[in-house]
Amino acid sequence: MVSILGAGESGVGAALLAKAKGYQVFLSDFGEISGKYRQILAQNQIAFEEGKHTIERLLKADLIVKSPGIPRTVPVLKSLREAGIPIISEIEFASRYTKAKIIAITGTNGKTTTTLLIGHLLKSAGINVAVGGNIGNSFAALVIEDAYDFYVLEISSFQLDDIVDFQPNIAVILNVTADHLDRYNYDFDQYLAAKLKLVKNQGITDHLIYNYDDESLQKGVSELVNQVNILETSVRKENMSGGFLKDGFFWLENGDKIEIGALPLYGKHNQSNALAALLAASKIGIEIDQIESGLKSFKNAPHRMEFVTELNDVVYINDSKATNVDAVYYALEGIDKKIVWIAGGVDKGNDYKQIDDLVKEKVEFLICLGKDNQPLIESFASSVSDLQEVINMNDAVQLATEVAKPGQVILLSPACASFDLFSNYEDRGDQFRNEVLKLRKEKSN
Repeated sequence: MVSILGAGESGVGAALLAKAKGYQVFLSDFGEISGKYRQILAQNQIAFEEGKHTIERLLKADLIVKSPGIPRTVPVLKSLREAGIPIISEIEFASRYTKAKIIAITGTNGKTTTTLLIGHLLKSAGINVAVGGNIGNSFAALVIEDAYDFYVLEISSFQLDDIVDFQPNIAVILNVTADHLDRYNYDFDQYLAAKLKLVKNQGITDHLIYNYDDESLQKGVSELVNQVNILETSVRKENMSGGFLKDGFFWLENGDKIEIGALPLYGKHNQSNALAALLAASKIGIEIDQIESGLKSFKNAPHRMEFVTELNDVVYINDSKATNVDAVYYALEGIDKKIVWIAGGVDKGNDYKQIDDLVKEKVEFLICLGKDNQPLIESFASSVSDLQEVINMNDAVQLATEVAKPGQVILLSPACASFDLFSNYEDRGDQFRNEVLKLRKEKSN
């Protein structure tokens, strides 16, 4: 019997795959199961419980598949480990039922953009590929039919915590900066080690593409003991083994090059992400002209340095997904114009020192959008020409539009969680976009 812990996209996908492979399946969720997933489980005659974990029933399992949102320290997992029952992730479980090639992407920031870009490059080149993992469909759900030649997977550190033999043909690690440390005993080295598990089962025929500009990652990769083809990328240093920027071009390790201007995304960090994606596409044999064509036609997921509009020579950018300081660093670094910056929300103990110089250099006006703006005010009152507090998105956009000068950028890049004023970062970004587009419509009448 296979028992599944957790009834989100990952857990329900694993349950469906286990059922399809002939296992007796039981799913247990300590919380409330959403109506959508409860219906799927019932339609597929999969036994489940919610609001509790019945340990006596779980102890009958031969294998436990744990959803990534469940910390490894919860009591039920301790009991299952003591009983000697193997506990694996949904990513590990799904990988046992496909012979397709896998490109897996992890990193603290930029995973979704890079995953979607690689998937787009493969699809536009005519390759039979599915995109999923930590975005969209779970890997397990995709593997039920197993009708693809390639899987491009976004992988979080939580998903990597419980892998055993998972072995991507191409692993991409974008960056590793302090985040989710509460799951790793507030120890950055443990978090880094979790990310590097993506590589642990790779061999001499596999490839690791990683960002050499990230010093922590550079050190971690240098300490790897397994034999894997390592390709380094950099947007700061030329002549790297994987790819680099030079004279306005992305250069790849085989000598191919693509104009940086072909990338329809803002920011130096997106150039770094794109470089990894271009290299991954190249390594599986896609021709350079196909890669360039795919790059030009790519549209990113919303809320990630999303261009909204240009109005009176002012550009509006929605970067609501930037819920930590590191993400804001990349946003500010990648804009070469003066900025009206909208930030704020639920502060997660942010240390703003790493962006202080960029704020002094680029930000002319700071709009603090949150219920408690004191951390932002204390950090940047002396760094910007002016700042002002607002309590809703309409006021934020109206104020930004009033103070922005032609040639400047209005940037929503909060550095904070959204839950004081919004349902989530998507709601925050949607409200920003809606207010901007409403403003554009008013000014066009």
